[in-house]
Amino acid sequence: MRIEGIQSVIRRKKKKYTPSTPQHTAENLLARKFHAETPNEKWLTDVTEFKYGSQKAYLSAVLDLHDNTIVSHVLGHSNNNNLVFETVETALQTTPDRKPMLHSDRGFQYTSSKFKELFGAKLTQSMSRVGKCIDNGPMESFWGTLKSERYYLNVYNTYDELKRDIDDYIHFYNYERLQAKLNGLSPMEFRTKAV
Repeated sequence: MRIEGIQSVIRRKKKKYTPSTPQHTAENLLARKFHAETPNEKWLTDVTEFKYGSQKAYLSAVLDLHDNTIVSHVLGHSNNNNLVFETVETALQTTPDRKPMLHSDRGFQYTSSKFKELFGAKLTQSMSRVGKCIDNGPMESFWGTLKSERYYLNVYNTYDELKRDIDDYIHFYNYERLQAKLNGLSPMEFRTKAV
């Protein structure tokens, strides 16, 4: 190799994630059982990132496993507690008489004492295992669908453009996008028949 001037190319190792000590954790009660018999029985939640212009925005959402409905979503400028708390509070307002299971990753928002204080009596928490994003598979799948069917097809220069398009897509997804898993119905059509 030296005579021929050949040299191997080695990818740089990524920095290892430094684990933080969460204030509260929960058992993985969902255990990849991605089916719910009734609406508002099992919810998934997560936050994803979008770019517009030279800045970033963060979308937090709650997905109902019964019918894949996006129960609530909030777009914000920061990935912080308020973003997640507002999303969960909005979702809970849609079903005041139920205590759903809410499954999330172990992000700082979901493991904070404030989250437990605000929502501990209103829902049952379930969390993915460390480094196992597949434990929240349907939520990750929704992010992929949203990004491939809308976000990657456009260029966004302003926050308002991005927000308008995300709101429009989620309305389309809930009310018009047909899904084979739901017998060819949209999530809201399937939900209405179940209720």
